[in-house]
Amino acid sequence: MARLIVCLAGMPGAGKSTIARGLASLGYDSVNMGDAVRAEAARRGLEPTRENLGGLMLELRRRDGPGAVARLVGPSIEDSGPVVIVDGIRSIEEVRAMEEFGTVRLLAVHASSEARFSFLQERGRPDDPRTRGHFEERDGRELGVGISDPIALADASISNSGITRGELIDAAHGLVRGWAA
Repeated sequence: MARLIVCLAGMPGAGKSTIARGLASLGYDSVNMGDAVRAEAARRGLEPTRENLGGLMLELRRRDGPGAVARLVGPSIEDSGPVVIVDGIRSIEEVRAMEEFGTVRLLAVHASSEARFSFLQERGRPDDPRTRGHFEERDGRELGVGISDPIALADASISNSGITRGELIDAAHGLVRGWAA
């Protein structure tokens, strides 16, 4: 079987990382697109602030094209097992770049803006928005790089509304098992 690459798409805070961590705990390999940008920022000596990481993400795309971040994680995908979960696809061009490494399935994760803002406040990463204005700014940046396209064109979607973390992970796991069969 060719490698199965399950790309998670969704607005910031929708639950993509929760799914990726949950599936990793079940033995699946996982790659985080944001971690690739954070690693590039560290390599350049940049603090991992929302301004620096957002600016770097846009710079990489301007310089190397819309699939730039996907190409940064390519070596990790090549080193992965038969099923890999990719957390944080933001454009169709990134999905196309992933097709170089295997069969791609796209899973959209949805949550209301109120829930997403709350989830991001709980997560507390240095680049997470601290105010509603920062949250809306980040959403605008994500929409500007094309995140709505992979969400709209997903092979399947999960609503992260009114369910537990376990139920969210179970729903994703069921889809991944079906795609891998």
